[in-house]
Amino acid sequence: MTYPHQALVDRFRGYFPVVIDVETAGFNAKTDALLEIAAVTVKYDEFNMLQPDLMFHRHVEPFEGANLEQAALDFNGIDPHCALRGAVTESEAMKDLCKTIRKAQKAADCQRSVIVAHNASFDQGFVNAAIERCDIKRTPFHPFVSFDTTSLAALTLGQTVLIRACHAAGIHFDAKQAHSALYDAQKTTELFCYMINRWQALGGWPLAVED
Repeated sequence: MTYPHQALVDRFRGYFPVVIDVETAGFNAKTDALLEIAAVTVKYDEFNMLQPDLMFHRHVEPFEGANLEQAALDFNGIDPHCALRGAVTESEAMKDLCKTIRKAQKAADCQRSVIVAHNASFDQGFVNAAIERCDIKRTPFHPFVSFDTTSLAALTLGQTVLIRACHAAGIHFDAKQAHSALYDAQKTTELFCYMINRWQALGGWPLAVED
C-alpha cells in the first residue's frame, strides 16, 4: 500500500491553513490594541508529511484610541511604547500579512485561507477587527471558518492548554518563550502538523492505494 503525492489544496477542501497567534492589550478585539502578530503557513513534503513553511511576524503599534489593559501588558510582558520593539502601524502590518498570505495561497492553488489557532475565536476576532479598521478589501481569510487546535488537541491528546498538548505530542516547549506571538505560532504549527500527520498515519487521510 502506498500513498499518492498529495497537494495541500486537496487536503482541506481548497482551504489554505495559516497558523496565527496574536498578543494583545486586552480581550476585546474592537477596543483593545493588537500588539504583535505572527503567522506560519504549512506545506506537504515529499513524504506526504505536513510541515511548517513560511513565517511572518510583526510588532504592531496600538491603533489610535486603542485601550491598553495593564493586566494584559503585565501578562505578555509587552511595553507598547518601547521603540526597540520596531513596531509598525497596524495598517502596514495587516496589509503586509494579507499580501504575504495571498501570494502563498495562490502558489498553493487554494481559494481561501483559513485561520488555524489555539483558541481560534480569539485570534480570528482580532485579525478580523484589525482588517476592518484598516479597510482592507482583499482579505485572504475566511471571515468565520477556523481550525481550532484546542479542540483538536482535546480530541487527539486529551489536553487543551498549548504547552501541555505540545508535551503530550513530544514537542519541546520552552515556557520562558511563551506569550511571544512568533514562538506560540511556531509551536501551534508543530502541534497542528503533528495531529494531522498522526491522523494520516492511522489511516484517516489520504486513502491508501494498491501498488
